[in-house]
Amino acid sequence: MGPWEIRFRNWLAGESIRHNHLITGPPIGVPELRWDSSVFHDPNGGSVLLWPYLPCVRMPTKMRPRQWDGLALLSSADEILSLKEEEEQDKSSPGIHMESALASGTTLGMLIRDLSELDIEGPSIPDPERIRLLRHAENSRGGMPIYAIEPGIDDSEWADWQSRWADEQVKFRNLLATLGRSRRWSKVRKEAIAMVAHSKIANPDLGAASTVCAAWWKEESLCLTADLINERDSRFSSRIRGALSDLRDGGGDWGEVGPTLLVLVQQAHVPSLENSLIACQSVEILEREQ
Repeated sequence: MGPWEIRFRNWLAGESIRHNHLITGPPIGVPELRWDSSVFHDPNGGSVLLWPYLPCVRMPTKMRPRQWDGLALLSSADEILSLKEEEEQDKSSPGIHMESALASGTTLGMLIRDLSELDIEGPSIPDPERIRLLRHAENSRGGMPIYAIEPGIDDSEWADWQSRWADEQVKFRNLLATLGRSRRWSKVRKEAIAMVAHSKIANPDLGAASTVCAAWWKEESLCLTADLINERDSRFSSRIRGALSDLRDGGGDWGEVGPTLLVLVQQAHVPSLENSLIACQSVEILEREQ
């Protein structure tokens, strides 16, 4: 059809085409929203595959990575357990978490609302890609290694980071910023159009979903300072390398290339985490959940 499907089929038949004259270049604060995985080759052997996905959306089959040996989630061990519990609760009461999110008045509710207007596989809760990959890892090859990259609540350094994040959230300027949420959300969605990478696999509705998820990611990161973001990503990167080290040393016929650790990363988070991983010099050894 033409350049990125005539820019999402004229922003899905008129939703934002009238605003396109406002987009004059790369939007401030919105990263490149790309669909291809990023590969980090660890100097100690093996590789990390950062796979971009959209939260609450089931990604197209052709986008899914096929060859990997271990799974890392940017979640704590407790969150992984909660994810499994959400799956069981949804089986017992289908749609219960979706209804709760829509009624919550939170950014998650805004995410679900906007995604529901698009012709995509979703939205759904629990997060379909996280639970799909988690179950795949559990049931393949007798159980593939699974790693929780976010530290637990008993980690003093992480507890300190969360405390400082909480301090930012309650500051008056950030409380005031929530008053303009809807307008800010709409602005980020429009700006993000220019940052969505072209893909032969992603249709215009999935491209639009990418902008919705970028808006959600920006809102969720609103109270994070640059120092907090850098500190978080540095810790994640160190633990990702530690997970790969455990996978590499855990036995397996890896050959010369070594094992591949799949890391599921929200699309808007990929560029900053990739840069942090490239710069990472430390390896924090951690044990697999399975």
